[in-house]
Amino acid sequence: MRHPVVAGSFYPSNPDSLLAMLNEFVHPNPDPSVIACVAPHAGYMYSGRTAGKVYSLVPQVETYVIVGPNHTGYGSAVAVSTDTWLTPLGEVEVDREFVDALPKKIIDMDEIAHRYEHSLEVQVPFLQYINRGREFKIVPICLGLQDEEVAREVAEEIIVAKEETGKDIVVIASSDMHHYLPDEECRRLDEIVIRAILSMDVSKYYKTIYDLQASVCGYGAIAVAMLYAKQHNAHAELVDYSTSGDVADKSQVVGYAGIVFRV
Repeated sequence: MRHPVVAGSFYPSNPDSLLAMLNEFVHPNPDPSVIACVAPHAGYMYSGRTAGKVYSLVPQVETYVIVGPNHTGYGSAVAVSTDTWLTPLGEVEVDREFVDALPKKIIDMDEIAHRYEHSLEVQVPFLQYINRGREFKIVPICLGLQDEEVAREVAEEIIVAKEETGKDIVVIASSDMHHYLPDEECRRLDEIVIRAILSMDVSKYYKTIYDLQASVCGYGAIAVAMLYAKQHNAHAELVDYSTSGDVADKSQVVGYAGIVFRV
């Protein structure tokens, strides 16, 4: 069992309080054309509204492949979890059939990478909220390496597993944008990165990240979602943008982009 590590800090540990918060952020209007998305992973107080705009559009599917950065440095460089995941809203199973179908050329089965990592965990209560009353599964993939080659290999593995299993999936890239900049500067730099994402040109996007020396923590996860979406001829759309400066001090903010990829 993978136990929550940021319940009570990033989001409420009390189920009723958590549901009340999610009810405020998410207004379900599921769009079956959404096959991938980018959602932030900060404390819900800061990024929950932007995440909620994304999850309002995410459709109900069999399996959600959640890809996020490894902030802790623990475990394998690219790691998928097979444990059951627990949140204050209950348990979620990992899709073992999908995991078994991953070629595992680069993705390792490893729980250590996931044990203390928050980037994937904070997405799960949103998924539980939009799937209330129905079963779904997750495939949590944690990236300690995020270069373009790794992103391409991870995306390829996901595409192979989807084709082999025939599962209906949505790929969720968990990432915040720039970190710890004055609000105005953060917004300016984030706009450049967002434009690169919306272009659907992955090499151009990586050049932008490197040229800006961007502090976008899940840039590789975003690339995985872009590559998966490109394979299905999807286009990208910004559904919300905010910074922590909207609710807190504006001198040192983190940016949050909510993006969906539609076919």
